[in-house]
Amino acid sequence: MCGRFSLTLETENIEHFLRETFQIDQPLNMAFPRYNIAPTQEVLCVLFDGRRFRAGPLRWGLIPPFAKDERIGSRLINARVETVAEKPSFKHAFYNRRCLILADGFYEWKKEGHEKIPYRIVAKDQRIFAFAGLWSAYTNPKGEKIYTCTIITQESNALMRQIHPRMPVILSPENQKAWLNPAIKDDETLKSLLLPYDPEKMDLYPISRDINYVKNDFPELIQPVND
Repeated sequence: MCGRFSLTLETENIEHFLRETFQIDQPLNMAFPRYNIAPTQEVLCVLFDGRRFRAGPLRWGLIPPFAKDERIGSRLINARVETVAEKPSFKHAFYNRRCLILADGFYEWKKEGHEKIPYRIVAKDQRIFAFAGLWSAYTNPKGEKIYTCTIITQESNALMRQIHPRMPVILSPENQKAWLNPAIKDDETLKSLLLPYDPEKMDLYPISRDINYVKNDFPELIQPVND
């Protein structure tokens, strides 16, 4: 699964990335850096409406349009690639509402005896990751629109397998815009974009257990510690 991640660049650097990659020339109404992004918080997403790319916040934890209780979103933070096209909560979004969720690292915990050791996983070239995501629009009983998202996961690559059996789907730069293209709706093409990320391009290292506490959000969280 993917239950915590980071985006530690300064806001102006993220805006530069969005201009260069997606021709998005708008200020972000979000504060960065963020070192400990958790479910139910707002995350930075990129969408494409068929004419232009847009970037902005979505709440992490997908609430399907038919949900009777918005609290279900806290349980739908991930969608498995193996079943995403069939599950009622995700099927419509898979074919019609896809997004990118931006990060520069994510966290996973390795079981060692009775302990769980937190690790940070990053790109060796410090590239921004684009997780394959889905988004949804939900109207609550008060008539308020809530926009939410989920991260698609798959079996871990050779590097990640050392610590956990699953990982987020990280789209290659050449597949990101295709994933967002609303004209692509066939299952075979979409799933062909969701390839395992090259383990040779990733690195991981143990970090402080301070990451376990959602309220913690400071630079020391991403520093390596002795395992």
